[in-house]
Amino acid sequence: MILRVALLLLFAGLTGCVSTGTVDPLKTEEGRQQARDAYIQLGIGYVQQGTASRAKTPLRKALELDPRSADAHAALALVFQTEMENELADKHYREALASRRDARILNNYGSFLFEQKRYPEALERFTQASEDNLYPERARVFQNMGMTALKLNQPEQAEKYFTRALRLDSRQPGALLELALMAYDAKQYVPAKAYYDSYSQLAEQNARSLLLGIRLADIHGDRDRAASLALQLKRLYPGTAEYQQYLSEQR
Repeated sequence: MILRVALLLLFAGLTGCVSTGTVDPLKTEEGRQQARDAYIQLGIGYVQQGTASRAKTPLRKALELDPRSADAHAALALVFQTEMENELADKHYREALASRRDARILNNYGSFLFEQKRYPEALERFTQASEDNLYPERARVFQNMGMTALKLNQPEQAEKYFTRALRLDSRQPGALLELALMAYDAKQYVPAKAYYDSYSQLAEQNARSLLLGIRLADIHGDRDRAASLALQLKRLYPGTAEYQQYLSEQR
């Protein structure tokens, strides 16, 4: 609603200028940029509200005003990604990057490529995004790089990426959980517990984290904690491989 009001106010202002006999603002560069940005914001608002299909009209209008708008192409790519129109999403991500090399767009494109299991391409885009030292979400980019490296069977490189992510921002749950799992597999139970405890403070438990928590609690002699986590695993994830693994370890 706020975005719609803003858009209406913008065009009311444009209309007011025309009525006074001045130059049509849409015929000026500044006027077109203001209208373009309003359309983009309206489109992004629809995406955030979960009505991505409604975003297409304002985003197309933004591109009519500025066919090379990186923000409009990136937003439209997200719309098509949401709708699983993968070829169109890929096309608009590429057009966005052709107009502006932007860490945010690179990271989003990398996430799209990861989703499509195009891991080498995803890692390339994440790496490009990580080169922007001023990007505020840089820690998340390194976390994404770590996840991608794991898919590429590069655990040592993944560990470096996850560690870098936590150096930039210690509140990265994905990196914390993966490092906890790596430390456990290496029989480094003290750092594994430290990573796991930090993860537990930041994110909801899933099947993998619950199984790890049970194992660590057993190792550290915390039977009550192990029993509590086991109950959660049974209640929340009874059909998972992790629960079956837990049952096999109790025999």
